[in-house]
Order: sequence, then C-alpha cells, then structure tokens
Amino acid sequence: MFEGFGGSKRRKVNLEDEPEHAKPWVEKYRPRKLDDVAAQEHAITVLKRTLSSANLPHMLFYGPPGTGKTSTILALTKELYGPELCKSRVLELNASDERGISIVREKVKNFARLTVSKPSKDDLERYPCPPYKIIVLDEADSMTADAQSALRRTMETYSTVTRFCLICNYVTRIIDPLASRCSKFRFKSLDEVNAMSRLKEIAQKEAVPYQEDAMHRILEISSGDMRKAITLLQSAAKRLGFENLEKITAQEVEELAGLVPALVVQEMVEIVSKGSINDIIDYVSEFVKNGWSAVTLLNQLHDYYIPSDEYGTEFKNRISLLLFDADAKLSNGTNEHLQILNLLVQISQVST
Repeated sequence: MFEGFGGSKRRKVNLEDEPEHAKPWVEKYRPRKLDDVAAQEHAITVLKRTLSSANLPHMLFYGPPGTGKTSTILALTKELYGPELCKSRVLELNASDERGISIVREKVKNFARLTVSKPSKDDLERYPCPPYKIIVLDEADSMTADAQSALRRTMETYSTVTRFCLICNYVTRIIDPLASRCSKFRFKSLDEVNAMSRLKEIAQKEAVPYQEDAMHRILEISSGDMRKAITLLQSAAKRLGFENLEKITAQEVEELAGLVPALVVQEMVEIVSKGSINDIIDYVSEFVKNGWSAVTLLNQLHDYYIPSDEYGTEFKNRISLLLFDADAKLSNGTNEHLQILNLLVQISQVST
C-alpha cells in the first residue's frame, strides 16, 4: 500500500537490515537516541520534554546541512514508537525529489488521513506509542509555494491523527502560514570540539590510524558538516588499504576532497602578480588539463587573499567583487576555462 511513498524511506529501512560492516559510516554511526545527538543542546532538551508528555507539535527543523536534523527526528520517532511500529507510523519523504502539489494531495494526504493501528502490548510497555502518525518532509524548502499552501490545509485537517516535521536548510523559503503552525528548532554547525571528538571516536572504533593535522584538515574542509566529514574520513580510510599507507595525512585528505594543492595556488598567485598575460594563458591551460575544479579554486583564492595581511582593504574589496562575479557566472553554467582565465587576468590588473 505504501510502495512509492518516497524511495529514501525504503532505502533507510534496507540499510538497517544490512550487516554493520557493509553500511556507510554515516549510517552506521547515525545517532540512535536523542542523547546521542551532539552540539544541539537546546533542541534536544525541548524535544525530550515533549517526549515525556508524548504530545508533539508540528515541527520545523532548520539549519546547515550535516548538523543532525534528520538524525534527530529519526531518533525521536524510534523513542516514541520503537523500531517495529515506526515502519507503519512514520512516513519520510524527500521533498527535493517529490515537491509538487500532486504529492501533497495524493501521498501525503492519503497517509495523513489513515487512522493509526493499535500498538502491541509489548510496544506499549516499552514506548509511549502516542495515537498519531508522523510525516517527515526532508528538504521542505524545495517544495513549491502551491505545494506548501496545500500542505498547510492538510496539517490543519488531520492534526489529531498526524504530526508533521519539516526539515530545511533555509527557513526563509518556507511560507509564513506554514512556518507559523510549527514549533521551530534551529540546528547550528557543530563546533570543533564536538566534531573532533566524534571523528576521533569513529576512527578509534574503525581502527583507522591518522595524523592529528589530517583530522583538523577534515574539519576545515567540511565546515561544520558532520556528514561530509565522516564520509571524507571513510574515503581516506579506504585509501589506506589500497595504497598501503601507514596513516591518514592532511595531504591525502586534500587530494580526496578535490582541493587544489597549496603549492599550485601559490604558484598561480605568483604568476598573476607578474602580470604577463601570455604566462597566465599558458598556466590556466595546464591547470584545466589537470582537471581541478574552478569553484574549488575560487574558494581557495578567497582564503588566500582575503585573510592575508599583505594586501590592503581596497585590494581585497576589488578581489572579492571579482571572485563573486566569477562564482555567479560559474553557477549559471559558463565555461570554466574562460572564467578562470578572465578572473586571473582581471586580478593581475588590480593594483595592490
């Protein structure tokens, strides 16, 4: 009956059935209880209080990616219903895949209107099992305005038997009538202490040897996104086995993350500073042949120029504008080779 209610839910169930060693580390070390969620003390405290009363409001989780929004609601549903009852009481949809008004009118509404099944005696003894279902809409900020408006009406009509949890990165993309019906929970990026502690814990459990600077580099690259950090750690660990390396190093992490080597960036800056157009053309051609990402280069040039004390404010302002313009053009799908060449030529013409 529920087949087609969002592939993401079915995949998650399959992942739970897989042996531990076959799971991606992101799933293997996903928090199973609210107490396992790190660095979101305020949200967890409030949710645990509502858990004790088993009377949840509609919820809106928002914040940067990889901060534990989806993990938190999945952990909450497991503590409410237990692993078995979750399968019939919780519907998880990824709104970025299915975000039109027809999805709300059909799949969401059909699930929301169903009466809840009676829990078993064993489940009642171990879990609160409140008399309502939960619908989780991940990436709800990708839903169209019409779909969000239709969802508002559905939330009102079936609130006695269904609670909604909307998850998004940008709360401003949720229409006000929908946001006002939800209790809002802001998830912030993980601080370095919590993130480092979690990474080292995973490395220890997986028996992965590492250099200290490699862990710091993983955190710098992931920018508070714990999902990205764990995935990068797993990729680096797999590479150890293939290349017979003793420990994960910062250099290996940078290569796996697709970063342009610092020496290449330094060399590029020196060529640009000399102002020779022919040298810049030749260097950019070689750079593009090596397959480096233009967007990654922009970020690294930003990190090179802007924090540096060698350059004045006026120079930094003009460089920032050039980087912004190039990034906007790349986002619109323009040619990477031309944009890199154009950017470096313009930077070479900016007086320090």
